[in-house]
Amino acid sequence: MTTIEAIHPLHEELIAIRRDLHAHPEIGFEEHRTSDLVATLLADWGIEVHRNIGGTGIVGVLRRGNGQASIGLRADMDALPIHESTGQPYASNNPGVMHACGHDGHTTMLLGAAKYLAQSGDFNGTVNFIFQPAEEGLGGASAMLEAGLFERFPCDRIYGMHNRPGLPVGKFIIRPGAMMAGGGFFDIKITGHGGHAARPEAATDPILAASAIVGALQSIISRNLPPAEPAVLSVTALNAGSAYNVIPESALIRGTARAFNRETLNLIETAIRRIATQTAAAYGAKAELDFRILFAPLINDGSATDSIADAADALVGAENVNRQGEAVMGSEDFSFMLESRPGAYINLGNGESSAPLHNDRYDFNDEALPYGVALYAQLAEQSLPSGLS
Repeated sequence: MTTIEAIHPLHEELIAIRRDLHAHPEIGFEEHRTSDLVATLLADWGIEVHRNIGGTGIVGVLRRGNGQASIGLRADMDALPIHESTGQPYASNNPGVMHACGHDGHTTMLLGAAKYLAQSGDFNGTVNFIFQPAEEGLGGASAMLEAGLFERFPCDRIYGMHNRPGLPVGKFIIRPGAMMAGGGFFDIKITGHGGHAARPEAATDPILAASAIVGALQSIISRNLPPAEPAVLSVTALNAGSAYNVIPESALIRGTARAFNRETLNLIETAIRRIATQTAAAYGAKAELDFRILFAPLINDGSATDSIADAADALVGAENVNRQGEAVMGSEDFSFMLESRPGAYINLGNGESSAPLHNDRYDFNDEALPYGVALYAQLAEQSLPSGLS
């Protein structure tokens, strides 16, 4: 019997769990109901439960045999501040909050793997089931690391996965090395001197300085980085003033920068600071920069990439596993865990007709659940062999 066939009897139960999570979404660090449900299920299945790891995080520990090897399997739990418009009978009961990224499915797949391994798993060692809060830009991975995640729950390797809309169910994509970009948010406050719009000579116009800065920032990628180094800088907000006849005192520029290594992100930050301060000074104004890295570049370890890809091959065949997928500019805070331990992150198909992520019509495809559950289970048994036949 294949692992997917062994998982099949759990499918209806997993669908019920996933839809319950979908109907009760919670924002990062507020996943109290979700954490309670996860902890209760793990305990019911005989798994050792540790709560409040980095806020609302949960770690379930399953030991078997006398092996000293260990593996970490991670899922994210938080939802997004989006009003759902799917019309599903299990749509969000919390107005303005929905699972628009599939974390309800990720949590369910890890729960399914935990139940299968607790009841039927053939392995020798320790599996740590890591349920992470606050992935969506709020620092949940870093909070768990600061709480001593890997000191308390040692992992030789750590693995994560994410659904991918547009990819058929039953297919997987991964790549060694840089797979997802690191991301930083920035705010530039420009301070001038307000005044009457009829007398601009008596004021220092922060809007004029901000407009010049916005244009100059677009030179950073094209004139400061090698052409072969992918990076993106986008200004996404310019806020200033509230009246037709008043030159305001200040203006605020906001945006994001993304790149595939920390050195490039640091270079972009330095260039933003130089351009903002010197351009503002040229207009008689002052600029202050707040640049913060919310996501590290996600770098897959080569050997760990082979391990999870081999597990996927065993489930669906090599023709359904793309081992050289394209790197993407999206970001994921599992990257911070990968900076602490070797591991890998893989995408699984959510269906060709799936709405995109972070969209009010998005819904995780329940047909993908067995593939994620089976992959984690296969990976655990493959990584922690029992030596039994």
